[in-house]
Amino acid sequence: MSDVLDLTCELIRRRSVTPDDAGCQALLGERLARAGFAVRHLRHGAVDNLWATHGQGGPTLAFLGHTDVVPSGPEAAWRSPPFEPSIRDGRLYGRGAADMKGSVAAMAVALERFVAANPGHPGRVGLLLTSDEEGPDNLDGIRKVMAQFKAEGERIDWCVVGEPSSRARLGDLIRVGRRGSLSGTLTVRGVQGHVAYPEKALNPIHAFAPALAELAAERWDEGNGDFPPTSFQVSNLNAGTGANNVIPGELVALVNFRYCTASRADDLRARAEAILRRHGLDFSLDWNLSGEPFLTPPGGVLRDAVVAVCRELCGTEPEQSTGGGTSDGRFVAPTGAEVVELGPVNATIHKVDECVEVADLERLPMLYQAICARLL
Repeated sequence: MSDVLDLTCELIRRRSVTPDDAGCQALLGERLARAGFAVRHLRHGAVDNLWATHGQGGPTLAFLGHTDVVPSGPEAAWRSPPFEPSIRDGRLYGRGAADMKGSVAAMAVALERFVAANPGHPGRVGLLLTSDEEGPDNLDGIRKVMAQFKAEGERIDWCVVGEPSSRARLGDLIRVGRRGSLSGTLTVRGVQGHVAYPEKALNPIHAFAPALAELAAERWDEGNGDFPPTSFQVSNLNAGTGANNVIPGELVALVNFRYCTASRADDLRARAEAILRRHGLDFSLDWNLSGEPFLTPPGGVLRDAVVAVCRELCGTEPEQSTGGGTSDGRFVAPTGAEVVELGPVNATIHKVDECVEVADLERLPMLYQAICARLL
């Protein structure tokens, strides 16, 4: 097997279900240390983080990835065991093959090759890894590392995130920005009672329904040239005691804004709460801002370099998108770094029988190495 394929298989065999790194970063750190990298293990809480750098001074080009994966689900549903890599019909199967152990392996191999070919390169190259990207809170991973970097005066100028960005073929789509994510837990209080005596109760479901209709119909903004309009969604709604003759006393809804740079989180919070108050609801709403929107604008050095590499090595003109969910890039961009996401096809991520094309996996280090060469 090739170097990158062999390394990806070794990573897949480690059952690193978030936030357990399961030894992935130790393996990568030892390997990069042998290649001359300075390696730091930055553990916060239960989360392993790794920062490996080569070179001195600036500017700094960092590759960002995560070694944790989502659970496999029922292993019997997989054609082959999810944590035992298997190659079939030109594809490598296993949990994390596409999201994102393949990219992590490709980054490590690309960095090894780049410094071997350019031992005295200007600036620095680095690999930054965390093990809680797939978790619900991201409290002790890249969020904590970036706070530590700020305190230490550590700076990243360009950041390539290895998230699986491609749609149908390698390099056909790159992410040049991401929407922000603002979530809320809404509690609407009513009065519990018997369904036969509604005049003695207050049904929070009925009370919330008109407000929900208004929230769902609201035009929060018009978007802009880089982002689609902001969207509001209810992802979960619960009420009731389990009995069909009891009016519930409380309703709990989980809500989310995926918002663009045309809106601000504070304004969205205020407008949503104003709608709820207008409908006379007795409510509380706990907000969680998990990431602000960011954009690496056209003409940015990194964005232009990634587009050129995709054009030359993949034979495609990549779509430059801000769609999709969030990534750990949202914690790096506020420091002033240019951030672009480039990785394999995302068709099977988080699915049973997750896989990556072996040919794509073996080309990915060439793309990452070419980005290093263009920038440094």
